[in-house]
Amino acid sequence: MELRSPSQPMINAPFVLVMLVAATLLAFTLAAFLPQQMQESILLYFALFPARYAATADGVSWVFPGGFGGDLWTPFTYVFLHGSWSHLLVNTVWLLAFGAPVARRLGPSRFLLFYFVCGLFAALTHIFTHMGDLTPVVGASGAVAGLMAGAARFVFVGGPNGFINEQRVPRSQAGIGAALRNRTVLIFAGLWIGLNFLFGPTGLSPTGETMNIAWEAHLGGFFAGLLLFGLFDPVQPSASGGPGNVNYGEWRR
Repeated sequence: MELRSPSQPMINAPFVLVMLVAATLLAFTLAAFLPQQMQESILLYFALFPARYAATADGVSWVFPGGFGGDLWTPFTYVFLHGSWSHLLVNTVWLLAFGAPVARRLGPSRFLLFYFVCGLFAALTHIFTHMGDLTPVVGASGAVAGLMAGAARFVFVGGPNGFINEQRVPRSQAGIGAALRNRTVLIFAGLWIGLNFLFGPTGLSPTGETMNIAWEAHLGGFFAGLLLFGLFDPVQPSASGGPGNVNYGEWRR
């Protein structure tokens, strides 16, 4: 007798994550086939420019399309723009890898809010460290860094047997204290931060290419995800004070 495993979907990711990836791919694809002038207009309207918020080093205050509205929406819209197909591919792979467990844990609404909050903090970090810079910032890297940190809060702490449901989402409470006492979390965070300090200021990439990397934004998104994840996490302590495990009684919402 031959045992067959249940058929699995080609893309085993939450629907909200698939839609987010699709929107990111669609935004880049549509822009890539537009005339050069229209591509430049999209950058001016939707990319992140630190010079929107402060004068340049020579004291010039630039006026960007979109006005005050653009000042508000560009810290969110820049995550949908990318500089190249390789840039898009790398971010998409990491988004799927780390976004899947976070999306299953948080649910669609919380997941999207958490993603864009991490992207916002990444943008703010870059703005404050590059006041008045005219170089546009594009890409989901900062928001994805937040997902990486959020996933670390529960994936490494949950243990092999504690899961919320059939989707095998760790049900550990994911407290920041437990995360910062966990050796695996600290090693993961240390390696990731170290790589940013290694490749960011030098502009070198693992492939040997020289790129302009917004590494401060990566760090801003990562620390936002690490510190703020608990505000979005639906897993609460049980009524008896346990870590959200069903063996400790009913959960308190």
